[in-house]
Amino acid sequence: MARELRIHERPELERPVLVAAFRGWNDGGQGATLAAGYLARLWGARKFADIDPELFVDFQATRPHVTLDEGRTRRIEWPENAFYRTRIPGTDRDAVLLIGVEPNYRWRTFSEIVVDLARDLGVELFVSLGALLADVPHTRPAPVTGAATDPLLVEELGLQLSRYEGPTGIVGVLLDACRRGGIPSVSLWAAVPHYVSLAPSPRAARALVERLASVLRVEIPVAELIAAEAEYVAQVSEAVASDADTAAYVEELEHRADSLDWLEESGGLPSGDALAAEITRFLRERESGGEGTTGPAT
Repeated sequence: MARELRIHERPELERPVLVAAFRGWNDGGQGATLAAGYLARLWGARKFADIDPELFVDFQATRPHVTLDEGRTRRIEWPENAFYRTRIPGTDRDAVLLIGVEPNYRWRTFSEIVVDLARDLGVELFVSLGALLADVPHTRPAPVTGAATDPLLVEELGLQLSRYEGPTGIVGVLLDACRRGGIPSVSLWAAVPHYVSLAPSPRAARALVERLASVLRVEIPVAELIAAEAEYVAQVSEAVASDADTAAYVEELEHRADSLDWLEESGGLPSGDALAAEITRFLRERESGGEGTTGPAT
């Protein structure tokens, strides 16, 4: 194992699945990391390893935090990419959760560390969670698109082969590393309203958790996310109502979301190509000085 990987406890796992989410470019509205953090807390996950950030993180871009222990001792909290282990309730299999921040440097080395550990632990499936900014209204369920690189996995899970072309993030690099390493991999992306990109989105988190549950064929309670989602919708709706132009724009998005011309009749979700087209447009706007965004990495 690479010396950058710090294993505190070597777990013995049964048929593990590895679920990964990263703050940053892959995490619009923090939907992906909210979902992963919710799973870690819900399932009582325990940290067993992490990756030393020294070689991978630009500390001027992602700064360490200073905290006080009992109001006295100053302690530095460094940006973290940590692995947690847990048994998926009601099943005979375990989960490994990788939660952290998108590295700034040495993506190939970082991906090799993750894939080597996954192989060593006997991981049977890698699932990445992501959230992208798109033209979707906050008053409707967050659309989720799922893709895989293995045709057999696509058919088994009812997903699609990824046809996205364009900029990618660490999630895309990890998926490619898993493919080359022989680990079946799935990518799930929730769409987040671009006009509230800075607000954490429990709606996107819930959508990702529910889609992950269907992929894993398990039950995952989401009552807490539903309650947070209701508060999120109410707060955003109040803010939107204060501006006539924004309110009219959201109403237009609602009509589009409810139209069968925009949604797929089979599942009520936008296609992967539609989401990819949205994010490509936003990336172009960013390059020309418009609003920043996150995008699919598959």
